Amino acid sequence: MIHETAVVHPAAELADGVEVGPYAVIGEKVKIGEGTRIGPHVVIDKWTVIGEGCQIYQYASLGTPPQHIKYKGEETYVIIGDNNVIREFVTINRGTSFGNGKTVLGDGNFIMAYVHIAHDCIIGSHVIMASYAILAGHVEIGDYSVIGGMVAIHQFVKIGKYAFVGGGTAIPKDIPPYVTASGMRAKLYGINVINLERHNVSQEAIKGLKKAYKIIFRSQIPLKKALLKVEDDPICSLAEVRHLVDFLKETKRGITR
Repeated sequence: MIHETAVVHPAAELADGVEVGPYAVIGEKVKIGEGTRIGPHVVIDKWTVIGEGCQIYQYASLGTPPQHIKYKGEETYVIIGDNNVIREFVTINRGTSFGNGKTVLGDGNFIMAYVHIAHDCIIGSHVIMASYAILAGHVEIGDYSVIGGMVAIHQFVKIGKYAFVGGGTAIPKDIPPYVTASGMRAKLYGINVINLERHNVSQEAIKGLKKAYKIIFRSQIPLKKALLKVEDDPICSLAEVRHLVDFLKETKRGITR
C-alpha cells in the first residue's frame, strides 16, 4: 500500500503488507520487511534495511549519511530489526567505513520523538529512549536499558544492559549494566531493581548484584582490587554478577563511579 504521492526508488525492496504514507521518500537499495508502516514525510535513504512489523512515524529520517567530515560516500548501512517503534523526527545515520560500517537497532525498541542516533551506534533490543536523547558516534546500548529525555552520551561510551539513565544526564564514561545513573554529570545510584524485577531476573541475582555494587562502588577500594574481591566471592558464580565484572574489566573510556 503505497500512497500516490510517495516516491519509491525502483531498486528498493518492499515486502508484502508494507504501507508507505503520503510524501514519504524511499531510496535506492532500501529493504523493508513485511507489515512495516512508513508514515507521511518519512525519508529512508539508501542502504537501509528495516525488519518486520516496525512503525515509523512522520518526519523520521533514517539511513542518511553520517555527520562526519571524513565520510566520502562509502557504502555503509543502517540495520533495524523487527517490531521497533520510531516516533516523529527521529534521525538515525548510517555507519562509516572507518567504524562498524553500520548503525544497528535490535528488536522491540521504543524510540521517542527527536532522538538522534549517530553513525556506528549499536542499540540492543527492548531499549526505551525518551525524547531528545542524543547519541554521538560509536555508542553501544545494552538490551532492556532505559535512556531518559535530553540525555547526551559521548562517543564510544557503552551503556550496560538493564541500566536506567535519568533525564538531562551527560554521560562521558561507561555506565555499568544493571545500575541507575543520573545527574548533570552522571553518578550512580544503586542497582536498577525495578527494571530487573520487571523482566523476571531472580531475587538471588538481584541480591548478588547489590552486594557486588557495594564492594565495587561504595567500599572506597580501588577498582581493580574491588573486582578481585568480587571474583573471590561466591556471588561471582551468578551470571549477572559475572557480566557486571567483565563489563568493568573491559571498559575503554572508563567507568562512571
